[in-house]
Amino acid sequence: MTEGTEASASEASTDDRTAAISRETAETTIDVTLAIDGDGDATVDTGIGFFDHMLETFAKHGLFNVTVHCDGDLSIDDHHTVEDIGIVLGESFNKALGEKRGIVRYADRSIPLDESVATVIADISGRPHFEFSGSFSQPQVGEFTSDMARHFAYSLTMHSEITLHASVKGVNAHHEIEALFKSLARTLDEATQIDPRRSDTPSTKGKL
Repeated sequence: MTEGTEASASEASTDDRTAAISRETAETTIDVTLAIDGDGDATVDTGIGFFDHMLETFAKHGLFNVTVHCDGDLSIDDHHTVEDIGIVLGESFNKALGEKRGIVRYADRSIPLDESVATVIADISGRPHFEFSGSFSQPQVGEFTSDMARHFAYSLTMHSEITLHASVKGVNAHHEIEALFKSLARTLDEATQIDPRRSDTPSTKGKL
């Protein structure tokens, strides 16, 4: 494949809220499956140990079933791998949610981890927008560049077509990042739940 080109294939079911997406570029080859209504099972291989742990944490606390396999250009750095997984996982959420009928839509959650706390506020709006405040106390956790946590959240947000505001504070980057992934998971779990009182799309426009 020539540099800078990409090919992707996807399947989605709006009945069981699942999606499977494959994406290949000159920088990464990624396969992702997602079941929104899962039980927290995860099979993850990104080549970055700490990132694997964070994606497993995301699945566990969001009760999503997730598989992620990525062969990326880690000889350069972790940027393309983390960014592209965020893109594909975001696309998977968007496809799995379909027309978004009956969803709660809005949610927020603050999660502490020892001295750190992260807050995520989400609107499954169909209007991609991302805001982030705070910083990570150390530049690196293992082979994972700390600021890639923010970039992952950005990529997931833009490609799932949601509005998301996130913040972190603390003194330990491992704790700050893990709290962020847990908060993101719990918020998306709540926002994607089906409200039994609603059968339509939660918008006066009739569409998200």
